[in-house]
Amino acid sequence: MGARTKYRKRALDILYESETRELTLDGTLAERVERNEPPINEYTVFLVEGVTAHGDAIDALLAEHSQGWTLDRMPAVDRNLLRIATFEILHCADVPDGVAISEAVELATELSTDESPRFINGLLTQIAKLPKS
Repeated sequence: MGARTKYRKRALDILYESETRELTLDGTLAERVERNEPPINEYTVFLVEGVTAHGDAIDALLAEHSQGWTLDRMPAVDRNLLRIATFEILHCADVPDGVAISEAVELATELSTDESPRFINGLLTQIAKLPKS
């Protein structure tokens, strides 16, 4: 597993934990950084803070383009993987869209349902085709 893959996985852990504890998306970030077990890299912090800062816009895009699926209906792992990858697609010029998509698909393959990788790939491909602001 590559370094950035680990950082994305840790960002997913933080977002998922925050959501399950009914906190803001970055609700467990400070606690995780302070504990630093496992170590929390700057890129993980950047992803969590970015997803939190752009969360409403990201969720609106995902809701608009996910045919037949509301955000609440998606598995929490998928929802948060989609948030991370959408943030990278829209706001991280140093991350190619294809990398953001393939990383999300890879993590979904490892951590979510059998249908999740295909769903995530399709939705993120649509998001990547949107004009960047």
